[in-house]
Amino acid sequence: MAKDKQQKRIPVLRFPGFSGEWEEKEWGDFLIQKNREVLKPSENYLAIGVRSHFKGTFQKNDSDPKKIAMDKLFLVKENDLIVNITFAWEGALAIAKKEDDGGLVSHRFPTYIFNTNYTNADYFKYIFPRERIKYELTNISPGGAGRNRVLKKEDFLKIKNYFPQKSEQKKIAEFLSAVDAWIENVEKQKEAWEDYKKGMMQKLFPAPGKTTPALRFPGFSGEWEEKRLGECLDYKQPTNYIVKSTKYDDSYNVPVLTAGKSFILGYTNEKDGIFSQDLPVVIFDDFTTTSQFVNFPFKVKSSAMKILKNKKGYDLSFIFNLMQTINYEIGGHGRHWISKYSKMHVVTPSHKEQKKIADFLTAIDDVITAKDEEIAKAREWKKGLMQKMFV
Repeated sequence: MAKDKQQKRIPVLRFPGFSGEWEEKEWGDFLIQKNREVLKPSENYLAIGVRSHFKGTFQKNDSDPKKIAMDKLFLVKENDLIVNITFAWEGALAIAKKEDDGGLVSHRFPTYIFNTNYTNADYFKYIFPRERIKYELTNISPGGAGRNRVLKKEDFLKIKNYFPQKSEQKKIAEFLSAVDAWIENVEKQKEAWEDYKKGMMQKLFPAPGKTTPALRFPGFSGEWEEKRLGECLDYKQPTNYIVKSTKYDDSYNVPVLTAGKSFILGYTNEKDGIFSQDLPVVIFDDFTTTSQFVNFPFKVKSSAMKILKNKKGYDLSFIFNLMQTINYEIGGHGRHWISKYSKMHVVTPSHKEQKKIADFLTAIDDVITAKDEEIAKAREWKKGLMQKMFV
């Protein structure tokens, strides 16, 4: 039944009161190129860029006009469709936001306005972040990789989509905008909790050169004791836990980790060499000194890390959070744990106070994780809806 509806140019999911087939139209029926040519500023200006993969616009507030060769630029207005003709094949097109208004782009970023008799930016922005559109953009951007793949603007306007009547477009856009606002609100909640944790950590851990923190839980007093990190943590080499194949798949069960920001690189189906004993641990990047707290079985990508475990009398979660407060100048490209990092001096309280601090920060982390999961589920729900709401 769902497939029949798609073949009849009718979406699977539809708001009450709307009927009939959607009509196939070219983008040129809805878009009008608008060139607002201006002379290059003599002083720093607001430049607008477009992220790849339909990730929206970004601003460069103090762009130096001396660094660009052209004499003329083009003015951007809110709700313009901006296209990066060099990387359109990578999904580099976006609707200009309110904060983009008045910014400037080069001739490589043509701007379009919408024929509001038929559509508008609020609806159109939900059309292009889809794989089929990226496929179309790739086909009309011939050439090699990178800057050799320039969009054919005349073909850009010939891209086709099925469109409902304007009243139905409005209903769809209002609904999806409300979903986006909900997701954005949860994202702001998550950011607020992250900021709260940062602020509390500044108070719960002593400032450099101090031996007592600015904020303390009731019942604890006295100075913290100076130790080297290597006195608090043991390390293990990761050699036995390195993944043999990097052909990851989300259907597999064992995560492959890095201590860097990406953390989970993918999932493997390898059964041997899984680190599953004596959890939790901290994985430490021996080159960048970044670290991650891990409380589930895993494998690793490379040997360029250490697996750290707390020694008796030290709470691992506390020490991990303490490590995040360390301002360490890396310098050079050598491995750091044995030669320098483990020898760094830190101050620690009693095990009981460590646990109190760790439990408090873990409770905040749990809220942040819950917000992350809520965001991921909401995005997946929206993605499923959009697959049914468009033809």
